[in-house]
Amino acid sequence: MYNVKVYVTYKKSILDPQGEAIKTALHRMEHQDVMQVTVGKYFEMQIKDNGQNIDEQVNKMCDELLANVNMETYRYEITEAAKVEE
Repeated sequence: MYNVKVYVTYKKSILDPQGEAIKTALHRMEHQDVMQVTVGKYFEMQIKDNGQNIDEQVNKMCDELLANVNMETYRYEITEAAKVEE
């Protein structure tokens, strides 16, 4: 079993309107040192080891559903879950 964490954010060339709105609000709250805010999506999944390449599986999930690859980029972390004796 694998634990997978996926982080999805806008590509650098795409304006992040929600991030800009948060940055503006923080500036109004006198947090002038905030230079950039990026808003994104975060997913946690547990994936059963089926003998297939886990990187290929996660990339396919991200490309097909979790991220809009035209506007967003993603990165992920994969760790093996501790085995539980049954």
